[in-house]
Amino acid sequence: MTDQTPPRAKVLGGLTPYLQVDGAIKAAEFYKKAFGAEEVFAYPPDDKGRTMHVHLYVNGSTLMLGDAYPEHGHPHQPAQGYTLQLHLGSDDIDAWWKRAVDAGCEIVTPLQVMFWGDRWGQVKDPFGVAWAMNAPVK
Repeated sequence: MTDQTPPRAKVLGGLTPYLQVDGAIKAAEFYKKAFGAEEVFAYPPDDKGRTMHVHLYVNGSTLMLGDAYPEHGHPHQPAQGYTLQLHLGSDDIDAWWKRAVDAGCEIVTPLQVMFWGDRWGQVKDPFGVAWAMNAPVK
C-alpha cells in the first residue's frame, strides 16, 4: 500500500451487491437519506463527476456502487431483474418504509402482510433500483 492508497473499509456480510448506477455519488447521498446508509469509502469523482467506487454500510451489510464507464467497456444499463431486500425487525419496518418513501422512493407494492406471513413491500429508488422490506408480523 502506498501513501496515496487509503486503508480499505471492512466488508460486512458474505455477499456484497455491487450496483452500477447513473450517478453513484448522488445515489450514495440518496441511500444515506432513504436507507440510513453510512459511507465508509469513496474514490473522488473524475472530471465528469463519476466515481468508480463507493462503499456503504446499510442495515449491517455492505453495498458497493459505481458509475458507468462506457469508454472502458462498462456502459450504463438500467437496473432490472433483481431486488435488494432489507430484513428488518417488526418494530423497525414502518420507520424504514416511511424514511424511504419520504426520501423519494416510489411505492411499487404497498407494505402489507403477505401470504408467507411476514409484512413485505417494495419501492423503487430514483436510480431504478428495486428495494424490498420484509419483517415478521408481531
